[in-house]
Amino acid sequence: MQRRKFLKNSTLGTAGILSTPLIAAQAGLNSESLNSLTRATKPIVLATWDVANATSRAWEVLKEGATSLDAVEQGVMVEEADENNQTVGKGGRPDRDGQVTLDACIMDKDGNCGSVVYLRNIVHAVSVARKVMEETPHVMLAGDGAEKFAYEHGFPKEDLLTARSRQEWEEWKKTSQYKPIINIENHDTIGMLAIDSKGDISGACTTSGMAYKIAGRVGDSPIIGAGLFVDNEVGGATATGVGEEVVRTVGSFLIVELMRQGKSPQEACEIAVKRIVAKNPGYRDFQVGFIALNKKGETGGYCIQPGFSYRTYSEEGHSLTPAGSYINQ
Repeated sequence: MQRRKFLKNSTLGTAGILSTPLIAAQAGLNSESLNSLTRATKPIVLATWDVANATSRAWEVLKEGATSLDAVEQGVMVEEADENNQTVGKGGRPDRDGQVTLDACIMDKDGNCGSVVYLRNIVHAVSVARKVMEETPHVMLAGDGAEKFAYEHGFPKEDLLTARSRQEWEEWKKTSQYKPIINIENHDTIGMLAIDSKGDISGACTTSGMAYKIAGRVGDSPIIGAGLFVDNEVGGATATGVGEEVVRTVGSFLIVELMRQGKSPQEACEIAVKRIVAKNPGYRDFQVGFIALNKKGETGGYCIQPGFSYRTYSEEGHSLTPAGSYINQ
């Protein structure tokens, strides 16, 4: 049986090798056109917000010849471990009960995906999400089950509430006023997309969620199709901001489908933001931002409120781009 499968796959592989030149010849394409069809997209990293250390790490991974999946995981891990980043990983702001709970997801070139929600005491939620993807038949694990799964796979237990975040939480409790803060410290959820040297796309998204949220609240970040979506034939998208509004429009999936229909990443991000605005009369009171990357390596980003930016790292350099916004300054 294995030998027959091997022979079958070998035949298909040979057919695949022959098919491109044959089709090109039949279509009358010259060698230059053929090369443009078969040339691999150059590697690139794209991430929400000004996370230079994260994109630098992801780029290093790509330059070492690793996959886009490895790149996005190791890239966002930098932010998860940074205690000064109070919106992701260790040092994240807690819920109103003082618990730091993390949400994350990851998606590879084949459409495989993994997710964790309401994960406590584990720094690298994105890596646990990858384990869910690779080691279980499931897509999502939550709460105590996700934490237990992490311990079973060797992740160390660690207190995520730092002295700084605890002090701010204690101060917040004096009024207990809950309102999403637009562009909090000019940073938020980190979503990352990458293309590797083979032209394959992967993505990851990780967050500690809204500060002082109701215990148990989950936003868009760990939801495949909302906070993150990748289709290796088309491209990928990821979101930041108020997750409830992204979930309601399945924002990242929407953007990828728009790109499938021929829209550029920039056009697709703008349409997705405008759809959220059209459905929310109170859109001036919250922020949502998207970034997108297509199979050609083209990028785009757009948001509701001014102040959102995104990082790009490629052979052309390392840059920070202020995203266009629906509301102008």
